[in-house]
Amino acid sequence: MADLLSRAGHAFGADQPMDESDELLDQARAALRRARDHLLARQDPAGWWQGELETNVTMEAEDLLMRRFLGILTDAETVPTARWIRGQQRADGSWATFYDGPGDLSTTVEAYAALRLAGDPPEAEHMHRARRFVLANGGIERTRVFTRLWLALFGEWPWQRLPAIPPEVVLLPAWCPLNVYDFACWARQTIVPLAIVRSLRPVRPLGFTLSELRTGRLPERAPSLRRRSGWLHRVDAVLRGYERRPIGPLRRNAMRRAAEWIVARQEADGSWGGIQPPWVYSILALHLVGYPLDHPVLRTGLAGLERFTIREQTPGGEVRRLEACQSPVWDTALAVNALADAGLPAEHPALVRARDWLLDEEITRTGDWAVRRPTLSPGGWAFEFDNDGYPDTDDTAEVLLALLRTARDGRTRGALERGATWLRGMQSRDGGWGAFDADNTRTVTRDLPFCDFGEVIDPPTADVTAHVVEALCALGRADAPVVRRGLGWLLRAQEPDGSWFGRWGANHVYGTGAVLPALVAAGVRPDDPAVIRAVEWLERQQNTDGGWGEDLRSYRDPSWRGRGHSTPSQTAWALLALHAAGAGSSVAARRGLEWLVRGQRPDGGWDEPYFTGTGFPGDFYINYHLYRLVFPVSALGRLLGGGHPTAPASEALPAGEAVPAPGLPGVEPTPTTTIDPAPPTTIAEPPPTAAATAGGEATAPSDPAASGGSRAATPSGIADAVPGGGSRAATPSGIADAAPGGGSRAATPAGGAGRKSPRGGGAKSPGAGARASGAGKPGAGKKPAGGAGTTPAGGGGAPS
Repeated sequence: MADLLSRAGHAFGADQPMDESDELLDQARAALRRARDHLLARQDPAGWWQGELETNVTMEAEDLLMRRFLGILTDAETVPTARWIRGQQRADGSWATFYDGPGDLSTTVEAYAALRLAGDPPEAEHMHRARRFVLANGGIERTRVFTRLWLALFGEWPWQRLPAIPPEVVLLPAWCPLNVYDFACWARQTIVPLAIVRSLRPVRPLGFTLSELRTGRLPERAPSLRRRSGWLHRVDAVLRGYERRPIGPLRRNAMRRAAEWIVARQEADGSWGGIQPPWVYSILALHLVGYPLDHPVLRTGLAGLERFTIREQTPGGEVRRLEACQSPVWDTALAVNALADAGLPAEHPALVRARDWLLDEEITRTGDWAVRRPTLSPGGWAFEFDNDGYPDTDDTAEVLLALLRTARDGRTRGALERGATWLRGMQSRDGGWGAFDADNTRTVTRDLPFCDFGEVIDPPTADVTAHVVEALCALGRADAPVVRRGLGWLLRAQEPDGSWFGRWGANHVYGTGAVLPALVAAGVRPDDPAVIRAVEWLERQQNTDGGWGEDLRSYRDPSWRGRGHSTPSQTAWALLALHAAGAGSSVAARRGLEWLVRGQRPDGGWDEPYFTGTGFPGDFYINYHLYRLVFPVSALGRLLGGGHPTAPASEALPAGEAVPAPGLPGVEPTPTTTIDPAPPTTIAEPPPTAAATAGGEATAPSDPAASGGSRAATPSGIADAVPGGGSRAATPSGIADAAPGGGSRAATPAGGAGRKSPRGGGAKSPGAGARASGAGKPGAGKKPAGGAGTTPAGGGGAPS
């Protein structure tokens, strides 16, 4: 114990406080002022912030392939998109999934296919380099399942050599293993439309062949039966046999229900989940079961992609790229907290505008999360502008912290109470928090043959749990049982080296930067062994230049843990952790401060080409363009101001003040529901208008209503046309009443209230850093015309 206290003294007491006359402090204060003003200048007049969300070229490649499949690809998309893809190629001919990362086989194959689609000849030098990389790494035969699925759409890979995804999975009740709610929200929204696509096995012409990317290698052998994945591969073989001769009535019912499930989850901006994979696959699936492209559901879905599209003039010409997602709620909450750290008063106009916008973004309807928590009242926030079906605990925690640091209005207290109640109810059984669902932990899903890309479940993680614990502590709940259980989870999750894993940011630097402030907020002392080990780990990982960085390869290779080029965001995370632990005046903190000051641009920002955000650990990464600004502002503000964000005593909600969620005794989670969230509708069998053709392509019916409405093919047949463009749509709970003006009052996924009322304020175009065409973007919160639309034609029979 004496040795432990000695180490604590070295970490927290040996360094002299920074001298107020220190030149470094003067430079840091000037840097903070510049950064604060730069951040303020990036706020949208409506009150929100949004930085670009940069990923990799599969977004653009798959967009071109989707448009080719649908027959809507034009030079307006192809030419600037191809120019962007070419510009991201590495010297060895490959494309990577993150900046300065290694080449990735599947990404390179998709990029190559997109450039061939754009007319690049295979003998061109850049294409030759790409082909050489592909062949050296196993060719098309070794790409991931999702890449081979795109190739199968154009006859470049046999459908029978892809894992089965039977649409009958949507018929499984929520208590049954491997039902769709056993998957994370992003995975289930991808699997359901892919089940439709996989069962129909369409093939459309690409206009060329990719035979030059084949090696002729035999398929990889199935895993050993000594492993769980080996048994699942054998089950897949049986399911592929069933795909050839499905039970007709069962398959038709499954296809109808799957299409209904998809349509019920379309968001107000036309997206599905606000992210690219389920969005594009949902468009393809609905098109294949009979939706014409001018149907309100597909029309809105395709139009919504424009808001995620960035067009930019470069010396080589215009480039076009797509954001996989957008993060305005997250960015706004982070910006509010950063500016409060920088000393802005709660009544500052920028913070008041942000408060009002965040309050308008509260989600008061239920979503898929209610399948596991059916009696919990809603009250969270989502990541995106329009993702009302999928609020998440991470955004909700950050928003609550932000609201506590702004001037109150009449709505703030109720929002804080509802948010705190929702967070409490979303705690998993083990005491931690996942992002979108509670108890989403069925690990067998990871071993399914089609799940070879990205995380497919949403278990509790250290970064999310830490943010929730910190928010509840700021609300005066530090001694509540729910917080003590969360604190216990965090202490158990500490790695042997003293760090914490970061699920949504890179990686152990992010996790440790999130957990230490939460531990201290929950009352853990700086001389606690867990805190000391974490501080010592951060000190060991500091780079010689004074900054911190962690390469994304650390998700697969532990030797990269805590190692990488110094970045502004990761350096700020380390400084926030040191400050929380009482080491804000240590030598390590001073060196980090120097690094931030030295690297600042004259305009107050920082450059950060390296990706520090995580979508799927090991597979998909993100460069949040606002991270390089908001986190350094927070770190500088806390180091120079010495404070830590907590709710003032007069404003904190006393423990137990929030109305408890019905059915949630204490902090124990609600038992898993056994409801089937999509009961069958009682509708007639469909006419044969959308049956699959013998060649494997579904043909879309086209029968527009004379009144201007869309007589859409549905799983029950042709929906009645509704004057004004709406449709009397089949939904999971029955037939929705048509709404005037093209909308429809459709049942929501979990039977909750409809979408939020329109928020007004004009179109939500991308904010600073995202230069996109502003014309034609959906208005803020506007419902898509006929957005609850209908699901056509059961998909017909499986093609031969």
